[in-house]
Amino acid sequence: MSEAFDCAKCNESLYGRKYIQTDSGPYCVPCYDNTFANTCAECQELIGHDSRELFYEDRHFHEGCFRCCRCQRSLADEPFTCQDSELLCNDCYCSAFSSQCSACGETVMPGSRKLEYGGQTWHEHCFLCSGCEQPLGSRSFVPDKGAHYCVPCYENKFAPRCARCSKTLTQGGVTYRDQPWHRECLVCTGCKTPLAGQQFTSREDDPYCVTCFGELFAPKCSSCKRPITGGTGLGGGKYVSFEDRHWHHSCFSCARCSTSLVGQGFVPDGDQVLCQGCSQAAA
Repeated sequence: MSEAFDCAKCNESLYGRKYIQTDSGPYCVPCYDNTFANTCAECQELIGHDSRELFYEDRHFHEGCFRCCRCQRSLADEPFTCQDSELLCNDCYCSAFSSQCSACGETVMPGSRKLEYGGQTWHEHCFLCSGCEQPLGSRSFVPDKGAHYCVPCYENKFAPRCARCSKTLTQGGVTYRDQPWHRECLVCTGCKTPLAGQQFTSREDDPYCVTCFGELFAPKCSSCKRPITGGTGLGGGKYVSFEDRHWHHSCFSCARCSTSLVGQGFVPDGDQVLCQGCSQAAA
């Protein structure tokens, strides 16, 4: 009597039948498939032992079921992407989810180098300066009315130029006579002291510090010999003039008694001025 050779599950004889040997014993083909085969995630049927099985993460598929969910192209030997649990071929993924380059209009492929700015996307090689047409890459740029400029091109095209040196101003400029100046270019015409943030005046469009303007152009006090400046304004301090002579208010006093002569009658006496009392006493 022959030894029993039965299926480990259904116990039916395997003599003369196709079977599959496992560590737990032999199985007839139907029992093997029902026990060990995976269920296709697409058609929900068992993937038989004689079928080519494909899998992605924890999902299994018949070869014929492993398709792009949009165009139904087989993904068995094609690159693909999983988006929200759906398998997509590269073409469908790019059409649905990739951006278009704002310069050339072509698709910016997933994984390719790209630049994004203001809600737009560019291929890295398409994002060019509107001036020199060189790739901007990771360099600083300045947007202007839909165009993009590298910093040198923007400065050459749009940045104001210093009234003195004619070079572009990028930051820290000052305005003098409605024109832009570098802070280091706005200096006193006389002593070259920087004037930015300082009180100064001008003569024939040339700027001067208070000291130089007083020494060069302000009238000199006939008493103290110092420039008449300050008071109500540069070169416009309160003073008294008589003929071709000038005095600070504080200096316009009698040469003998030192009484202030501002608003009072006085008598000239050579290079001096006297109050009326001292003038009469000297007569």
